[in-house]
Amino acid sequence: MNLLDLDYEVPLDKDLNQFGIGVIGAGFIIRDCHLVAYQQAGFRVLGIASRNPQRAAEVALLRGIPHVYQHFREMLENPEIQILDIGVPPQHQPAIIREIVQHAKHVRGILAQKPLAMSYAEAKEIVDLCESAGITLAVNQNMRHDHSVRGCRDLLQRGLLGEPVLGTIDMRAIPHWMPWSQDLHSLSTFVMSIHHLDCFRYWFGDPQRVMASTRPDPRTKFPHTDGINLYILEFANGSRASSWDDVWTGPVREGSQGDIGIHWRVEGTAGLARGTIGWPSYPAATPSTLDFTTRERGDYWFQPRWKQAWFPDAFRGTMGELLMAVKHQTQPPISGRDNLRTIALVEAIFTAAKEHRVVDL
Repeated sequence: MNLLDLDYEVPLDKDLNQFGIGVIGAGFIIRDCHLVAYQQAGFRVLGIASRNPQRAAEVALLRGIPHVYQHFREMLENPEIQILDIGVPPQHQPAIIREIVQHAKHVRGILAQKPLAMSYAEAKEIVDLCESAGITLAVNQNMRHDHSVRGCRDLLQRGLLGEPVLGTIDMRAIPHWMPWSQDLHSLSTFVMSIHHLDCFRYWFGDPQRVMASTRPDPRTKFPHTDGINLYILEFANGSRASSWDDVWTGPVREGSQGDIGIHWRVEGTAGLARGTIGWPSYPAATPSTLDFTTRERGDYWFQPRWKQAWFPDAFRGTMGELLMAVKHQTQPPISGRDNLRTIALVEAIFTAAKEHRVVDL
């Protein structure tokens, strides 16, 4: 196989528009990421509902959605809608999924936002409910479908990097905290670091133990404990992973020059991969990058490039994996059951930082 022939985008069947999709939520992530990617992929969105019906109507007009529901319960009465895409704050998501399970027996699949819930116990309850109802549950861990992240996974799977030794992510970027995040018991860990923790699981599997340190972000004025997160993951094979999730990045919004970006690096016994994540420059659609070298061709840095960007193109992959799983009656890689391990890891990091101790998983 050509070393540049990377599996950076999930292959999808051409007939996935057989499934009608209903969308719950009309915020930025739905309007500018989910629906843009679905339109490009040819997925069939039949309706939208939001707690703000006027906003739902605006998004429907913008994205060509034929029906606006005043409440998501009305959407559940449409038997053509077999797939539900949920884009609401995490503290409200479990209650919506419980209603779907109870009242919509025709629903075959749910794409939930991450975090699935704000605790492992509640997330497990939701996973068990969906399994008992025969509903395929997927969780929108979309960083797995960033093209550089998926490309690195392919390098690892093909053995081109050898045995992993060290993986790192260095995030220096300023998130836009939504108003609903003020009500959560965790800020950066459950909302931002969950991306990187799931990415490490995607690359390396489940760690044995973690250690972490956190402090508040000086820019974020509402009360919170976990702003800037630093953590280390230890794996059974001896490899390590670490991330610096810096949501401050210096006083760039307060008058200084900025140095914003996300860089990652994976070192193995047979090769090295490094990359950037294009998200901090959003709304500019900036593709992520991947460079790698291997002992097999030690004289060369391979630099595959693509035109797609994490936002919005990765969302083709998350919904696509769910639709493929429903069609073929399998479980998607981002299944709710798999995501319980990500939630457990997020909880472990939060606990390690809060209690200043090593936490075993």
